[in-house]
Amino acid sequence: MLQRSSERVEMVVDIYESVDALKDQDPNTQEEDADAERGEAERCLQAQHRGGDTAWSRCKRLTAVCVVPLCVLVLVFSTVLWIKINIHNNLTKERDQLQTSYNNLTKERDQLQTSYNNLTKERDQLQTSYNNLTKERDQLQRERDLCNNSKWKWISFSSSFYYISNDNKSWEESRQNCRDKGADLMIINSREEQEFILNQLNNSEAWIGLNDIETEGEFKWVDGSPLTTQYWGQDEPNGNENENCVH
Repeated sequence: MLQRSSERVEMVVDIYESVDALKDQDPNTQEEDADAERGEAERCLQAQHRGGDTAWSRCKRLTAVCVVPLCVLVLVFSTVLWIKINIHNNLTKERDQLQTSYNNLTKERDQLQTSYNNLTKERDQLQTSYNNLTKERDQLQRERDLCNNSKWKWISFSSSFYYISNDNKSWEESRQNCRDKGADLMIINSREEQEFILNQLNNSEAWIGLNDIETEGEFKWVDGSPLTTQYWGQDEPNGNENENCVH
């Protein structure tokens, strides 16, 4: 029983397989299959064509999308560059103006410094002149006071005043007496002055402010100046170690 059943199944399978083979060999069926294949190929081509169009459209859109930002970037870059150039030019112009102002101020400063130095020099000169005039004024005031003092008998010659004492004193005492009066022993500066004094003395003698106390034979006036002008007789002034003062 089991063997027969298996044979029956094999027969059924063989029958179905034979039917399928017959169908494959049917001309109508083959034409239909060919039509179906051509239709499928056309649909594939159409799909590929539509796909190509879609890719090209996408490419164009992508290009447009890329170009627009690029143009914007170029515009922004150009604007920024233009602004920087203008700023640089303005800064350069301001720098040049500041440099010119600095140079002008430096020149003015130097001129003011020169003027200040000149004024300082003039001030010092005026101060020196003022000091000299003050000294001369005080000297004249002192001489005038001496002339106005009735206790002393003063005589004048040129711009000097003289007092001739009748007291018999040494050279040192005579000089101290002169100093007590705000004066000093006489210094002879010209032949005219010597002749005036000789006329006042009337053949008498008087001490003058000349000596060689410090160095024997080296005569100096009481103001420290050396004897450069001589109004003496032959071999005068002379003396020895015991005669150091001149009359």
